[in-house]
Amino acid sequence: MEIRPVRLEDANALLRIYAPYVLETTVTFEYEVPSLSEFQDRIKKITQDFPYYVAVEDHKIIGYAYAGRYKERHAYDWGCELSIYLDTAYQSKGAGKALYTQLLNQLKAMHYQVVYACIAYPNEKSVRFHERFGFKQIAYFEACGYKFNHWCDMIWMEKRIGDPRHVLPIIKLD
Repeated sequence: MEIRPVRLEDANALLRIYAPYVLETTVTFEYEVPSLSEFQDRIKKITQDFPYYVAVEDHKIIGYAYAGRYKERHAYDWGCELSIYLDTAYQSKGAGKALYTQLLNQLKAMHYQVVYACIAYPNEKSVRFHERFGFKQIAYFEACGYKFNHWCDMIWMEKRIGDPRHVLPIIKLD
């Protein structure tokens, strides 16, 4: 398996992975699958400031993970939110671990202090995955999203990756 930075031409493969999450689950609160051009715009915007990786096996993209802005105010600049999506046929086979390892290492090298995961709840598989990486639950929001004719809960999980005693400027991507 290869972990590499995303390319704009990966958008079709990423949409193939993402679409079932939109159409069949509450993992994402989106109601409609984005268009190819909208998804390409998302990739462009995210990769301006944050790392974005894909997992490739036998020349096929099987998953992706990226970081994004947590909040707009500058005081929050040392934290970011993570997202990960895997082809359902490749879950629990190491791709998620490889993607998150690469992503977390890159964010730490960029001087980020804390990373967050927003998880539709219940989702024990995702919670356990994040706990294995040292994330801890820090918030629970009851009935905060509405999809498939029912209310969904959400949790936030957090992991410290930096030392808050040594605040360094965030290193931007080239």
